[in-house]
Amino acid sequence: MSHQILVVDDELSMREALSILLKSWGHDVHTAQNGKEAISILEDAEFDLVLTDIRMDPGPSGIDVLDAAHRRWPDTQVIVMTAYAKTETAVEAMKKGAYDYISKPFKNKEMQITIAMALEKRDLVLSNQRLRREVHRRFSFESLVGASTRMKEVYDTIRQIADTRTSVLLLGESGTGKEMVARALHYNSSRSQGAFVVINCGAIPDALMESELFGHVKGAFTGAVVEKKGLFEVADGGTLFLDEIGELSLHLQVKLLRALQERKVKKVGGTRETDVDVRLLAATNRDLEEEVRKGTFRDDLYFRINVIQVNLPALRERPEDVPLLASFFLDRYNEELGKRIQGFTREALDILGRYDYPGNVRELENVVQRAVAFEQSDWVTPSSLPPRVRDSGGPIVAPGPQVGPIPEGDFSLDSYVEDLERNYVLTALSQTGGNVTDAARKLGISFRSMRYKMSKYGIRKDGSGK
Repeated sequence: MSHQILVVDDELSMREALSILLKSWGHDVHTAQNGKEAISILEDAEFDLVLTDIRMDPGPSGIDVLDAAHRRWPDTQVIVMTAYAKTETAVEAMKKGAYDYISKPFKNKEMQITIAMALEKRDLVLSNQRLRREVHRRFSFESLVGASTRMKEVYDTIRQIADTRTSVLLLGESGTGKEMVARALHYNSSRSQGAFVVINCGAIPDALMESELFGHVKGAFTGAVVEKKGLFEVADGGTLFLDEIGELSLHLQVKLLRALQERKVKKVGGTRETDVDVRLLAATNRDLEEEVRKGTFRDDLYFRINVIQVNLPALRERPEDVPLLASFFLDRYNEELGKRIQGFTREALDILGRYDYPGNVRELENVVQRAVAFEQSDWVTPSSLPPRVRDSGGPIVAPGPQVGPIPEGDFSLDSYVEDLERNYVLTALSQTGGNVTDAARKLGISFRSMRYKMSKYGIRKDGSGK
C-alpha cells in the first residue's frame, strides 16, 4: 500500500537518498529543504508520515516541524532523525508525540522496519476512525427508518433524552428494534466514546448471571481460576443495556437495584466495592406492571429503571413504514450479497404490505434478505418471498403514508408535510451514504430539486443539520 511521506532535511544528498529509498518501497515522496518550507507545506497538505531531521539550518527545527504537523494533522505520524540520539532534543521529540527517532547514520533495514511500524499505526488509526464514523452513521437518529406518526413520536422522545444519564425502559414486542434504539441513545450521547455493553438476561443461567454483571475474584467458585471484570465495570463511562430484564430472578433484582442506587459493585467472592459510572438502558417484551402485581418483579427496581418509558409499536401498527424499511434492507443486502436489485415490483410490495409480521421489523429484515438472495432479476418479485408471506390473507395495504384522524388542537398540514418530506430526504441520504445523486434518484426527483430541499431544511450530505 502506497503512503504519502514528507522528507525534511537540510542536506540535499540525504533528501535524495531517502527519496530513492522510500520510492523503492512503493511510497509517494515529497521533500522540504528546511523546517520553514516543511511547515508551509503542512499547512495545505496531509501526509501519512513526516520524516524530519531534528537540527536544520537555518530556521525552524525538527521539533517545530513535529509541532506543526500534529497541530494541523493530529493523526500524522512523525519520525525524527538525529546524529545525537541521546540528547535532550531526541527525548523532547518523543515526549511531544514523535512515533520514534532514528540515529544517523542509519541502516536501511532499520529505517524500513521503523517506517513500516509507524505507517501500520497510522492505518490502524484511520481504520478506527472510519469504523467510528460508520457506527455513528448506522446508529444516528436518521438511520432509524420510519415516517409513521407512532415512530415520529418515538424519535422525538429519544432525541430529547439521548444526552442524559437517565435510565430508560424500552417496551415492545420482540423484533420491534429495542436494541437499535438503545444503540442510537448511546451513540448520540456524551457517552458515545465509552463502551456499549449488551447482555440478554434470558440467555444466561441464573447461577452465572451475577458473575457476568458484577465479576468475580479468583477462587470465588469452582472454575473461577482468574479474577474477572463484570459488565458493570466494562461499561464504566458508557452504557449498559439489559435486554429482557424481566427474566432476572428476584435474587439478582436485589443486587441490581443496589448497584444502581449506590453506583458501586462488588465481585462475587470479593470484599472490596468498586465505583462505576454507568447509564442503564433496559428492555423487555413482558408487562412489568403485571409482573410487579404478581410479585415476580420488584416494584422498587421497576421504578428505578422506568424513569423514562419508550414504547415501540409493532410493525403491524405502522404498515406505512413497511415500504421504507423494505427499501432500507434491500440496500443493505444488495451491498452484503453483491447484488444490484433496483427495487420491488408492485405485486411484491402489495404482498409485503398485507402481511402482519408477528416477528416485527426483524422478520421483515429476514424476508428481504431471503428475497435478495433468491431473486435473479432486477426487481424483487413475489416468487422470491417466503410462502408464509405470499400466502398471507387480509386486505392489501397500499404502500405509502396512511391517513389517520386529524389531531385535535393545533395542527398544520403544511408543517406535517414538511416534516414528512424532511424525513424522506434524511432517510434517502442515510441509505445512499450521503450520495445526493443516488438519493434524488431514490426519491424520484431531480438533482436540483434534491439540492433545493436540502438547503430548505438545512441538511448536509452526511445527514446532519438542523
